[in-house]
Amino acid sequence: MQFQWYPGHMTKTKREMQEDIKLIDLVIEVTDARIPMSSRNPDIDNLAKNKYRLILLNKADLADRKKTSLWNEYYKNKGYYVVELDARVNKGMKNIQDVILSACSEKIERDRKRGIKNRPIRAMVVGIPNVGKSTFINSFAGKAAAKTGNKPGVTKGKQWIRLNKQVELLDTPGILWPKFEDQEVGLKLASVGSMNDEILNKDELAVEILKFLHKEYTGKVAERFDVEETDDMTALLMSIARVRNCISKGGELDYSKAAALIIDEFRAGKICKFTMEVPM
Repeated sequence: MQFQWYPGHMTKTKREMQEDIKLIDLVIEVTDARIPMSSRNPDIDNLAKNKYRLILLNKADLADRKKTSLWNEYYKNKGYYVVELDARVNKGMKNIQDVILSACSEKIERDRKRGIKNRPIRAMVVGIPNVGKSTFINSFAGKAAAKTGNKPGVTKGKQWIRLNKQVELLDTPGILWPKFEDQEVGLKLASVGSMNDEILNKDELAVEILKFLHKEYTGKVAERFDVEETDDMTALLMSIARVRNCISKGGELDYSKAAALIIDEFRAGKICKFTMEVPM
């Protein structure tokens, strides 16, 4: 499988972000805790040069807790502020305001010395599609300030959201980058739902997911689907189709239906809590 998805609006979004960055004090980068490196757009580091930085490891409830701790330390050692959270249920949200103020403490002190009072921190919220940016903003704001959806591409344009006297957020649409140098990155993005499913071969994607689980979380597929785990992924897919009664109208096993089921349960964390990469 070849993975690539870069709709035209992403070019426009990137250009607008480059224009808006001069207004910004802090860049809040929302990542997917299941793929904490692959869910970071490499263009953001250039965009956010000389800005305070906060990385949110979102969807931490779906990730492997031990590996999330490793990533937390990794990014802190790189000089980022880091918060683990599950924005859907407000888990980890309580600390965000304090972390933002801490990250921007130099700027706040500089303003104070200049006699500038009550000027809010301006933070740009960035990230790839479907990492939960809008869900984070709504949880933080305590209201439906940004449109959400469990698929990439819901946020279509930028919008300023004033949270309180101390913080203003600029919500931006999710952007990928024009070309994946490493197709493994594309596979991981597709696996967690950060690419448009309509361009994917779901049968092949399900087989890749089964390979990953067999290698890194041995026994979890057998436990979830009540099948015998094997190195033969086609046979394993067949077994799952049989157990879950994925049958076509002609009475044949429906592999595509079984593949879609595997992908959905993998993304929802029903097979296991997982993380697809570790710090190098």
